[in-house]
Amino acid sequence: MAETQKPANHVYFFDTTLRDGEQSPGCSMTTQEKLTMAHALEDLGVDIVEAGFAMASEGDFAAIATITQAIHKPRIASLARAKKEDIEMAARALQFADRARIHVFLASSDLHLEYKLKISRAEALDLTGESVRLARSLVDDVEFSPEDATRSELNFLVEMVRIAIEAGATTINMPDTVGYTTPEEYGQMFREVRKRVPAIDAQGIILSSHCHDDLGLAVANSLAAIQNGARQVECTINGIGERAGNAALEEIAAALYVRGDRYGVKTGLNLNQLYPASQVLGQLITFRPSPNKAIVGDNAFAHESGIHQHGMLANPLCYEIMTPTLVGVAHNHLVLGKHSGRAALRNRFEQLGYTLTRDELQHTYYRFVALADRKKNIYDYDLVGILPDQIREKRREPVSELD
Repeated sequence: MAETQKPANHVYFFDTTLRDGEQSPGCSMTTQEKLTMAHALEDLGVDIVEAGFAMASEGDFAAIATITQAIHKPRIASLARAKKEDIEMAARALQFADRARIHVFLASSDLHLEYKLKISRAEALDLTGESVRLARSLVDDVEFSPEDATRSELNFLVEMVRIAIEAGATTINMPDTVGYTTPEEYGQMFREVRKRVPAIDAQGIILSSHCHDDLGLAVANSLAAIQNGARQVECTINGIGERAGNAALEEIAAALYVRGDRYGVKTGLNLNQLYPASQVLGQLITFRPSPNKAIVGDNAFAHESGIHQHGMLANPLCYEIMTPTLVGVAHNHLVLGKHSGRAALRNRFEQLGYTLTRDELQHTYYRFVALADRKKNIYDYDLVGILPDQIREKRREPVSELD
């Protein structure tokens, strides 16, 4: 399948929900569940789906192979260590993909080289060239990641990136593997590598970010990378992933849209599929996003404060920077609780079929506040219950929720 050349300000979304995300406790998926999620990602419009780690297990191999035959719009990628057997296994799993990518990784920090791999810097550089050349002989699209890039010595990182490009890598990902960096540091790393490896701009090499959330900075770091030349961002739905998770796709996507004035980039995402994709994932794994999760949490478009509710009724832009429908949420929600005001209470009674005079609203409001101090959740039948009999008799029409 031919691919249309994207403009220079296009940011590619590389979704690793099915690989890095699945490595999180409670997030393991069967092949069929992975396929279901892959269809949701295709509907969302992600550019690359990392379908798994072919060498990790028979299940991962089968899932990748199955997805390549059912999903056709995004590129399909498999992760591989800088080892011959990993790379060849990835190529076999991807053999039916319309557009395949092998994603090779090798540690670049001295900490990982010494204690995990027990190899020298020189050996790591040799492995980089050999593994990327092998992958490139099997597929046209190779991504290379120097693992633990943010804790690597810059001169060595630059040399590893240079060798990977010379060997045929078309995308260079510089991951914050352990969630250690800050936005300023991460952005600076991208600027330095671009400056010191001229082939990146000369050959149109795509730089990529991959951030973990150990310090709660994954999304901020990803955005800093984009500001400093990254044109691919690796992320997961709901931010699932190792330890504290990965950068959340929906948060990056919403930030790039809402603050387009600051970032000036475009994506191919269908933003109204963000919430549906989040819901699909929540049904497949053992947990859903926390209620206060940005963009897709249950409270993301809910308002209880009376001041906020009054502003929302006057103009939603007072307290919402995007419409719920932008990300696929049906509507915002005014939650009635002890912090709510008269405006929201009047609005809800009108929705239930009751029109209250000013004095009736005032009287009912006092009863509502007393009830809200005793109950965490206020339901419609509670509201009807606090109305005086003469007001209930004025109900305009039946309300299905109560019938």
